Amino acid sequence: MKKILLYPITLFYYFVYMVVLCTIQPLQWLAFKIFGDKGLKISFDYVAFFSLKCNNILGTRFTFENRELIPKGVPVIFVANHQSLLDTAGIIWYLRKFNCLFVTKQELAKGIPSISYFLRNGKYVCIDRSNPKQAIPKIKSLAEYIEKENYSAVIFPEGTRSKTGIPNTFAESGLKILCKYAPSAYIVPITINNSWKVYQYGYFPLSVGHHLFFTVQKPLKVSDYSFEEILKKTEKSIIDGIKN
Repeated sequence: MKKILLYPITLFYYFVYMVVLCTIQPLQWLAFKIFGDKGLKISFDYVAFFSLKCNNILGTRFTFENRELIPKGVPVIFVANHQSLLDTAGIIWYLRKFNCLFVTKQELAKGIPSISYFLRNGKYVCIDRSNPKQAIPKIKSLAEYIEKENYSAVIFPEGTRSKTGIPNTFAESGLKILCKYAPSAYIVPITINNSWKVYQYGYFPLSVGHHLFFTVQKPLKVSDYSFEEILKKTEKSIIDGIKN
């Protein structure tokens, strides 16, 4: 009976969410035409903000912990476990001051109002997961860009979302390229808890009443460690923070 009640709530959520995305896209277009990349970035920050607010319809709450640990004025590589679509929105909004640029899959660059428009015109790296070699020069360019501009990159080394909250094996290739070509960067691990629970039944219906936590772990300076140490320490700090 309880699950049956999730269907009308989910329908209402999706309706409101699509209205929001369709409303914001022309504003994005205008911001991009007038203010360029900066206008596009700020408008997309608010896509993330309203995405989180729409989830309040589902009773979803968000807490982002330990942001004070993040180094300022240096390139940063945020590394997080991946549980749902909400992971990206949370990081974009709560870490918007760090100019985060994501490594994401190219399928998202079409068919989704506001989101696809941004991915086609912004500086995110959209990769074809079936062609790993094609991703290498794109991730290299991203690393060089954050190194030059003191911006931030975000990568989910699992590659795909965990449906149970238990992390998949961390792949090393993308993170290794970022570390190699952004040698002055800091790795900042982020542990995400409970976002998978919203999608525990799939995309329909969605589950309600969950409290999502994003917890920043202790940063690691890339130049202080070998890549093998970075991968091991980063994966351990993320996994140790997971609570199921």
